[in-house]
Amino acid sequence: MKLLLTSGGVTNPSIRAALDRLLGKPVAECRALVVPTAQWGHPMCGPASVRGLVAGDPAGTWRFLTGLGWGSLGVLELTALPSIGGSRWAPWVREADVLLVDGGDATYLHHWLRESGLADLLPELPDLVWVGVSAGSMVMTPRIGDYFVEWQSAPDDRTLGLVDFSIFPHLGLFAGNSLAHAEKWAAGIDGPSYAIDEQTAIVVVDGVAEVISEGTWVKLR
Repeated sequence: MKLLLTSGGVTNPSIRAALDRLLGKPVAECRALVVPTAQWGHPMCGPASVRGLVAGDPAGTWRFLTGLGWGSLGVLELTALPSIGGSRWAPWVREADVLLVDGGDATYLHHWLRESGLADLLPELPDLVWVGVSAGSMVMTPRIGDYFVEWQSAPDDRTLGLVDFSIFPHLGLFAGNSLAHAEKWAAGIDGPSYAIDEQTAIVVVDGVAEVISEGTWVKLR
């Protein structure tokens, strides 16, 4: 897959240009599926925030993800997939141009990517673009660190490991997401890691990572 890993979505012209390059055609011609699943694992999320995401509410940050003007926009709820079978849902994913994977708890999202079977399908989709926000980006990394585990049933902080670096999102946005917090977090993470703010994204194509930013980011290791 082609990955656009963000903290806050497609928030500026540089990240939008990167998205356009990955898609290879206008957003208005693309079929998108939004994955809200990570929200259910985080105590700060719930029905109202999922509704805002799905509706692309222009009053919220969802305008930077689902509100970009996609040609079509459907919902892919991972918790439902095991009960309907891959013969039904896999064609939806294969026909999509892009998955819009929202934030929440990355370990909960990881669990349902595995449980649903979507994680097994992803390697077969080289042209699919994955746009992650926060946990939707972090789930692609090997580990997220205990600092970001909110799901009480998480066995540990491990995630998919489809990239070889970890991500500390929302740099400077919240009191608990300062550079000092990021440095402490990185000390407990094996391998390279990045702290990124809402104006930064990491593009990964063919295993090569490139930072795209109009804001602040730090490579911590």
